[in-house]
Amino acid sequence: MALADHKLMEEVGFRMSEATAGDFFALLKPRVMSLVVFTAFVGMVAAPVAINPLLAVIAILAIAIGAGASGALNMWYDADIDAVMTRTASRPVPAGRVTPGEALSFGLVLSALSVMTLGVLINWLSAALLAFTIFFYAVIYTMWLKRWTPQNIVIGGAAGAIPAVTGSVSLESLILFLIIFLWTPPHFWALALFKSDDYARAGIPMMPNVAGHASTRRQIFAYALILAPVGVLPWLLGYTTAAYGAVSVLLGLGFVWYAWKVLGMSDADRAMKPAKALFGFSLLYLFAIFAAYLVDSVVGRALVMGGA
Repeated sequence: MALADHKLMEEVGFRMSEATAGDFFALLKPRVMSLVVFTAFVGMVAAPVAINPLLAVIAILAIAIGAGASGALNMWYDADIDAVMTRTASRPVPAGRVTPGEALSFGLVLSALSVMTLGVLINWLSAALLAFTIFFYAVIYTMWLKRWTPQNIVIGGAAGAIPAVTGSVSLESLILFLIIFLWTPPHFWALALFKSDDYARAGIPMMPNVAGHASTRRQIFAYALILAPVGVLPWLLGYTTAAYGAVSVLLGLGFVWYAWKVLGMSDADRAMKPAKALFGFSLLYLFAIFAAYLVDSVVGRALVMGGA
């Protein structure tokens, strides 16, 4: 495009987007999206109802797009606070590579596309759950809870835990929901402990900045004590084999041990290595416990089919 044409469009208020495909991909929060997709995939495989492989791929793709849409809407609304936090200042919107309008339009289009695809091709209960999840994360959590209450992560954790594939809500799916729901607060509060200055600068009422570090450490440990046995419930209730039970027990004990180390941290500890270690282990915990659930379900079904 000629330089004169470019200047003319700027004068009339029209701006050509300078964003790259990578910038729009970053809006999807790919790390968060991959975790949502993986847990949804495990829930789908473990579900008692069979699903056509092609439809399964479509469902996972729709959920991935919906999760990404939530991330884009979150980045659109949070651009002001992202700009003052070192952890988020380089995101596409606060860095100026994507305009707020572009991020908003991108998120809304992907939201509609994902929900309609899931509803038309899979089932409308799944579509409704996905739509509610997007709304909960983008509106209830991002626009309200995050800036209003230190319990933002506790309540907002529901957004990442809602089952959205099987077309039914069973006790098994509710247990998987509960694992993610209970995992979310200690995971993010561990991050908030060593990033409390960032959150304070942005005016976000995270637990360490409101209740203090000592109270946050106690709450992290309390959640760990509850999460550990809940992670074992699928085995105790007969949904999985003893192999999953052993893995979930070890992972739960590991989570409690790391949380115990955080509980013993001094208020004067600026390095906060125990909090960083718990944050890292919590990521491993969620991936490993769902991976164990997935393998157990696949192997269990293979054995049943082989013995039929």
